[in-house]
Amino acid sequence: LPGQILDQWFESEPLKATLATDAVIGAMASPHTPGSGYVLLHHVMGELEGRRGAWGYVAGGMGALSQAIARAAAAQGAHIFAEKAVCHVLLGRDGRAQGVVLQDGTEVRSKLVLSNASPQITFLELTPQEQLPKDFVQRIQQVDTRSPVTKINVAVDRLPSFLAAPNARDGQPLPHHQCSIHLNCEATHLLHQAFAEATHGHPSSRPMIELCIPSALDPGLAPQGCHVVSLFTQYTPSVLAGGQPWDEQARNAYADTVFDCIEDYAPGFKASVIGRDILTPPDLERIFGLPGGNIFHGGMSLDQLYFARPAPSYSGYRSPVPGLYLCGSGAHPGGGVMGAAGRNAARVALEDFRHL
Repeated sequence: LPGQILDQWFESEPLKATLATDAVIGAMASPHTPGSGYVLLHHVMGELEGRRGAWGYVAGGMGALSQAIARAAAAQGAHIFAEKAVCHVLLGRDGRAQGVVLQDGTEVRSKLVLSNASPQITFLELTPQEQLPKDFVQRIQQVDTRSPVTKINVAVDRLPSFLAAPNARDGQPLPHHQCSIHLNCEATHLLHQAFAEATHGHPSSRPMIELCIPSALDPGLAPQGCHVVSLFTQYTPSVLAGGQPWDEQARNAYADTVFDCIEDYAPGFKASVIGRDILTPPDLERIFGLPGGNIFHGGMSLDQLYFARPAPSYSGYRSPVPGLYLCGSGAHPGGGVMGAAGRNAARVALEDFRHL
């Protein structure tokens, strides 16, 4: 349990609760849920430019990272086709992957196919089911993909000023504006209460909020004096109580709750809002292909990690279909902006390619 780990190191309840958010980030779990301590360790075990446990902003926004990867691939001769949806994986008579078929009917032939789509999309939608073992299909269907995350992107016309650390007169960003700001995290029991509400199908009345202002470090993201604010919030169930839909009314009601909370810490925040984009779990699934809206392509619980990710006997990136590999977050070691799954899968695929 993360509480036991944090109790060994810290006395301050607000500090412990703030650190405990990394134990539940993206997970339909509470800091009191057994196994959530691993999620905490997963988020602090990495490093950035030699600094252990550090995180960073990508200059130009997260899309700039994708563009950098694309440029590196193109420099090695890769051809990239955007906005070309894949319909299914093309199989030969011997059952090997031979490429993919696009939705417009175009066939793209290749000796190997690597998918960084989720295991659910890769194996349940894109791969002919008769080519997969029934127990494997059942295992993929049973992966826990519950997600508590609603992401809200906000444009504001001035820098938020927090009661705990008011802005300077010149309105320039202060050190705390350049970090992750955690709200509603004064005590671990508040996180548990927020989780408990979601387990009954109700969005948290006092959500856990991680607020970042990337434009405080990267001014090119917004016009002068204005800022973009990224809100990573939970807990919001994928399916609301009583089967109610996540319609515009439900989206806005939850976002209003989040903004009311921020207003308590930073009066004037709501008046500064120019626009907002609300992405509930169903939106994250529909737009980004995240199963259940899960940012990790599946829960990071101990029964879905290491040799069991995405399924027992298939953690080595090879799938039941020869020549088809899984290289996204649904493969070992799971989620996070690190590229480990892709690098590992590429090495396995390259090894097989040499023996073709």
